Amino acid sequence: MDEKPKKWTWIAFFKIYVYLSVCFILMMEVDNAIFDPKVMAFTVALGTLGIWRYGWWFTHFARALIYEYRVYPKLQKQANQIWEQGYRPRHVHFMMTTFRESRDITEPVVEAMCRELRDNNLPGTIWLGSGDRSDEIIIEDYLKRYHSDLDLEFVCVRQNVPGKRCAIGLVLRAMNRLGIGRDDIIVFMDGDFILERGLIRKCAPLFVANPDLEAMTTGEKVVAHGPKWIDVWLKMRFAQRHMVMQSHALSNRVLTLTGRCSLFRAKHLMKLEFIRTLEADHLEHWLWGDFRFLSGDDKSTWYTLLRWNSRMLYVPDATGYTVEHIEGMGIERMVQNFRRWSGNMLRNGSRAIALGPRRMPFFIWWCLVDQRISMWTMLISPATAVAAMALVGVDYLISYTIFIMLTRMALSMVIYKYSDEVFIAFPFILYFNQLINAGVKVYCLFRLHIQKWSNRGNQSAEHDVNFFYKCKEWFAFYITAIYVSGLFLFAIAMGKMLAFPNKHHISFLFS
Repeated sequence: MDEKPKKWTWIAFFKIYVYLSVCFILMMEVDNAIFDPKVMAFTVALGTLGIWRYGWWFTHFARALIYEYRVYPKLQKQANQIWEQGYRPRHVHFMMTTFRESRDITEPVVEAMCRELRDNNLPGTIWLGSGDRSDEIIIEDYLKRYHSDLDLEFVCVRQNVPGKRCAIGLVLRAMNRLGIGRDDIIVFMDGDFILERGLIRKCAPLFVANPDLEAMTTGEKVVAHGPKWIDVWLKMRFAQRHMVMQSHALSNRVLTLTGRCSLFRAKHLMKLEFIRTLEADHLEHWLWGDFRFLSGDDKSTWYTLLRWNSRMLYVPDATGYTVEHIEGMGIERMVQNFRRWSGNMLRNGSRAIALGPRRMPFFIWWCLVDQRISMWTMLISPATAVAAMALVGVDYLISYTIFIMLTRMALSMVIYKYSDEVFIAFPFILYFNQLINAGVKVYCLFRLHIQKWSNRGNQSAEHDVNFFYKCKEWFAFYITAIYVSGLFLFAIAMGKMLAFPNKHHISFLFS
């Protein structure tokens, strides 16, 4: 996993050349309907929207470059000096949750943790938030066979209530009882995340170099066993994540302390308020009332520290590998992931926005606002294209497709910088990723109480399906229909196929 294949080969350049050649040939052979006078208003609207969205994308890219080449190297240089002067963490606590994971995954995960302790001669504890005895047996057996000589303690905390949140809360309470230092390092990680060598070495001294630093999250790559297309999709998402997280970190905050692997200073994690928020985080919704969060523990930890104005960082050169097993075609898993990610973002984003720009850097606050806006702007583009096609025919749709191919390739060229491979499918997958993600977000917007998690026993939120619940479901459908209809009416109005109401229309209604 440590050796990276050469990315920019002649085959990669040839694929991009063929892709752009096809676009050029289509531009030459197909009538350009984009600048037809009948739809010029649509074109201007799409162009204006595109300038804004692509400008925002390249703003992230520019900020990521500044963080990667100017800001982070200085931070890492300070950390390296501290490490070379002899600093070592007093104790490293690995807080790991798992549920009926296979031995083939659990053993490499444990091996990576032990390797980090052995390489750096560090004492440590593996705290297992356990939901099943089988996971405990696998880890106990592996440690006895291969790492009995390490200064390592293995503590199992068996949960009495299902769910990852409960497991983490019980582990933190056990830490409080047994006693840990305020500045000890706690590594939150999932049971399918394999640490890359040197992660502790790169991350731990950053806490010493920056006394106000309370948490950091690491890079993440994926090893997917399943359909090829979903492997490419996940690689694209993680490459995009790598860029955006660096952009956020330039403001000394991130938008999530990912549960795959994040490191915390123990000080805040030992507070009862932090533990209770993580265990029983909930939202008071105007339609669905008060409901608890099922997944999204990484968003709860992030929101709590954000509310306390804590500094957070992203460590781009410390990474690990997530192991994903996808059965069948992968479509259902993709939609489930979108629903979980989008739901967590919407549930936590609204209350984070409510904190206001004074409680966080303005750029981070605006990123949260933009997450709410982007799901609508992404849907305006195809809605406008369909409306324009009704005026001038299928030529506009073909011209729009060429436009999408060119613009998504431009965005993919940015993603290629952060990806280990050059996939020619990135432009297509990127567009459909954006489109499906926006649609799922709109669907979830008025159904935030619906939660399902295929991991940890295929959990789902339970609801009493009575008459009042059915009424709420119908009302959510009604509001969604109004919003989506309003979106299409707005797109049509931008193309001047429909006039916006003015004072004459309003006066006519009351005359």
